[in-house]
Amino acid sequence: MFDRVVADVAQIASSMSLGHGLDPSAQMGPLVSREQMDRVCNYIDIGRSQGTSVVAGGARAKDKGYYVQPTVLTNVNQQMRVVQEEIFGPVLTAMPYDDLDQVAAWANDTTFGLGASIWSNNLSKVHRLIPKIKAGTVWVNCHSMLDPSMPFGGYRQSGIGRDLGKASLDSYLETKSVFMAV
Repeated sequence: MFDRVVADVAQIASSMSLGHGLDPSAQMGPLVSREQMDRVCNYIDIGRSQGTSVVAGGARAKDKGYYVQPTVLTNVNQQMRVVQEEIFGPVLTAMPYDDLDQVAAWANDTTFGLGASIWSNNLSKVHRLIPKIKAGTVWVNCHSMLDPSMPFGGYRQSGIGRDLGKASLDSYLETKSVFMAV
């Protein structure tokens, strides 16, 4: 299924409409700055230099603005920077797998852990995988959805504390425990 899924995802990525964030026809807006656009393009170049295959995208989009083509990379491995580091841009790396334990090991073999996406129609496997993933947010069949009532933050080097939800208030409190033997 890997080749078919990658081909379908690459087709979607290639057909995405890029534009201003207030343009209702735009499916993806620009990155926040020239610096971030250059950083994302540099990651794509690093991936190429390490032997990845660019199946879709792979370059800056448009002459004006900070747009990067939605990019799909294959022929990646766990040691590559494009797999190990947080890119914060429209770049997807795809690796085939045979075993869910291997997927969890790959997902957790990084110094980061802000979020993870699991895409599957097999909810039984999804429920077995979720507890094994060490990330602050795990999305299933979606990505980057937030709810202000739910905490948001990462594990390891991905953020400090939690934003949103009741948990975000904990850093403002001075909690005291009292034990008294009477």
